[in-house]
Amino acid sequence: MSTRELAPDDVATAPPPAVPLPLAGDPLVLGLPCFIVGSVALGLVLVTYVPATAIGQSLVSAVLGIFAGFWLSYSALVLGLTHNWFGVAAGDAVKTQELFLISWIVTISLLTIATPRLPLAFTVLFALVDLALILVLLATANASVGTQKLAGVVVFAFVAVGCYLFINVASLATGGKALPLGPPIVRG
Repeated sequence: MSTRELAPDDVATAPPPAVPLPLAGDPLVLGLPCFIVGSVALGLVLVTYVPATAIGQSLVSAVLGIFAGFWLSYSALVLGLTHNWFGVAAGDAVKTQELFLISWIVTISLLTIATPRLPLAFTVLFALVDLALILVLLATANASVGTQKLAGVVVFAFVAVGCYLFINVASLATGGKALPLGPPIVRG
């Protein structure tokens, strides 16, 4: 016989089995499920699962998807940094937050640029979100409590605009009248 059973002493000295380490900070963990959800929804639209009257809201879908992505990724960032899930050294945590904020400032700014044909309230909403993110970036980079508090005030301003927009949608959904949202900056 070419094999032998391990003696009790051999078991204690045997190396542990190799366990593959997970990739550190792989964004696909969040990105792929979001891709799958969006793709399933697109597929259902293309096979006419929903009526054509529900189609044509691509900018609204983009807005909701972008904000969902922001809040999910923000939650992951905060939880990950506070619980050391990403293995980011304490000295690199501020730069990691800055990276996150700059990335979202670019994305939300592009969304803001796309809104001038919408009622003014939407452009104001996104401009306030941009301003809040810029202020949070400055507060983070400079460890400024005053700038952070100013960012909080701007957040409450865009919350108020968001609430107004929600009341408008709720009014319309229940058969009421539309609230004035302001004329678009660009017509036609």
